[in-house]
Amino acid sequence: MLPKTLNAFLWYFLRPYKKTFLGMLFAVFLLAIFTSLNPFLMKLIIDDVVEYHGNPGSLISTVFIPAVLFVLLYQIMDLCWVLYDYFKLKTLPKVREDIINSLFSYLQEHSYAFFQRNFSGSLSNKVADMARGAESVIAQSVEPLFSQVMCLIIACISVYFVNPFSSLVLLLWSVVFLSIVFVFYKKTLWFSERFSESNSVCMGKLVDSVTNIVSSKLFAHNRYERDYLAKFVKESRYKDQELQWYMIKIKTLQGTSVTLLFGCMMGILIYAKEHNLVTVGDFVFILSLSMTIMQGLWYLASHFLMFSQELGVCKQALSIINIPHEIVDVPNAQSLKVTRGEIVFDNVSFHYDRGKNIFRNKSLTLEGGQKVGLVGFSGSGKTTFASLILRFFNIASGQILIDDQNIEQVTQDSLHSQIAMIPQDPMLFHRNLLENIRYGRLDASEEEIIEASKKAHCHEFIELLPDRYHTIVGERGLKLSGGQRQRIAIARAILKNAPILILDEATSALDSMTEKKIRESLEYLMQGRTTLVIAHRLSTLSGLDRILVFMGGQVVEDGTHQELLEQNSHYAKLWEMQAGGFLPERGDENEDEEGEDDGNDEYEVKEA
Repeated sequence: MLPKTLNAFLWYFLRPYKKTFLGMLFAVFLLAIFTSLNPFLMKLIIDDVVEYHGNPGSLISTVFIPAVLFVLLYQIMDLCWVLYDYFKLKTLPKVREDIINSLFSYLQEHSYAFFQRNFSGSLSNKVADMARGAESVIAQSVEPLFSQVMCLIIACISVYFVNPFSSLVLLLWSVVFLSIVFVFYKKTLWFSERFSESNSVCMGKLVDSVTNIVSSKLFAHNRYERDYLAKFVKESRYKDQELQWYMIKIKTLQGTSVTLLFGCMMGILIYAKEHNLVTVGDFVFILSLSMTIMQGLWYLASHFLMFSQELGVCKQALSIINIPHEIVDVPNAQSLKVTRGEIVFDNVSFHYDRGKNIFRNKSLTLEGGQKVGLVGFSGSGKTTFASLILRFFNIASGQILIDDQNIEQVTQDSLHSQIAMIPQDPMLFHRNLLENIRYGRLDASEEEIIEASKKAHCHEFIELLPDRYHTIVGERGLKLSGGQRQRIAIARAILKNAPILILDEATSALDSMTEKKIRESLEYLMQGRTTLVIAHRLSTLSGLDRILVFMGGQVVEDGTHQELLEQNSHYAKLWEMQAGGFLPERGDENEDEEGEDDGNDEYEVKEA
């Protein structure tokens, strides 16, 4: 289980790499020591030069050791940076990789309803924000935060042995300076979270508009989409400006405090030199070290503001895992084993909105191997009925059994592996056709994929494509026509070979001739399988074993096609409406004389 708080979350992913992380801290600690040692060596050189009164030719021997150390120190510091970069390279990319993998894995476990409520672009943006932000927070915690604090401590100790009063002034100023940063930290974090959330929403809207770009073109609504998106871009810009303006105020205050310290240190050192309390080397040492610390703390403050921005981004992105999973496997859940394929609804009640039941105390048995049609007007409950079998939603009460196994007591993966579904609008991956079809069974050979494609009547048009089975289908498969996408989905289901089959308007996007061919493949696929067929075109249901007529979440009629016609009720009226021409069957009006369709004229190839 991933930690819910940011500190615990970051440590959770850092812990496996704590040795290399300690290596980063060690390299920075060495840098802090050498940064403070450099001005001290300069002090020794200057004092030796100022106080030297011997033979001019012998000066080099007097300052040789500190001068060589002064030069070598820069090379040592450079090596420390290389060491730091080495340990950083061994740590942060791995942390970023682990975060992306873990967050994506966590996202996958969210329910179907969760993805209905959230933009996919916004969710993807949060995963990317967390990975990038976590890497930045860790890096800035070490350098400059840890490095500058260590530099400050070592500098104050060094200055104390030269001039205690200057050390006290430097320490007090540093405390005040850092206090200013911490005082404004919380509000900066608040502004950062607001901006990050607004930006995430904006990216979600952008992805949504790009995904539906064809719709905006078809309705000539490009300007509307630009104006719609502009509102969210403007809101994000306002929140960004709020944050940046607040940071400008903080930087102004910090700059004023640096000027005051520099003036104080200069005055103290001049007074100390006038009274012979410090040497020229001490003067240069304290002043240069103070300037180094001032620059370092200014650098720290600037990064601390960036640090708070990144923290705000991370905290906002952490909302992904702060939302608990709605549908989870019970402890020690077993794998579903399907032998007969019997499906039982036992007193099932379900609602999307509390108090508005779709099903109330529904009890129904679908026998194993039975082919069952689900009909009814939109919103009658037939698609919900199928979704509950897939456990896309949790029921309010009762139980759903498959071969006497409660689907809430088995793993979701095993449940879904036993059910093949062909949706009305199948979505394909932006991958090649071979990969998309193989998704039905990942260990399938290329020969098995081709055989499934032939049965789904998509092999013919695939063979005419530029790269055949290696043709990239585009985002969501948009390079294919609706009918071609549906045939690919059917091939995928044939390859999966699951004992339970759900067809949701599986042939709705096909012309009549191609539908006839594919119906033969589907009849072969349905043999020996429990099959649910959701259809508005009633002619596709006439050969099924049983038809359920839904109305308002209730099954108002149950029987074969002929039995329901004889009852002369709801189903008979629907049949009469379609037969009478009020709801003409797809393709009847536009068939050519032969009724032929090789399926090839639908594809428009575009180079990826």
